[in-house]
Amino acid sequence: MQTNPGLRSRFPIHIDFPDYNQQELLHIAEQICAKRQYTLSSDTQVALLKLLLQQSNIDENFGNARTVRNMIEQAIRHQAVRLMAKGNITRQELIQIEPDDLKGVKE
Repeated sequence: MQTNPGLRSRFPIHIDFPDYNQQELLHIAEQICAKRQYTLSSDTQVALLKLLLQQSNIDENFGNARTVRNMIEQAIRHQAVRLMAKGNITRQELIQIEPDDLKGVKE
């Protein structure tokens, strides 16, 4: 709408959705994980917050839950690959996302 000045006047109702802050995005990530029966270690939470902060520094309007979902889905895939290389996996290892699983995750 900002690129076409006349476009805004064609829509009588405007709804503004504020961006999520980093803590809210972390909570969303935790909910996504819990729904899929995964957990984030405390170190992973810190690493995820750093990634979210980096993204918000790149894009001042960042606050997108879809991006967080994509990041978690990539981390789950990375975790699966990491665990495939390991033998004798415990239940805790199967459900816990570690900071290494966030490496290479694309925002």
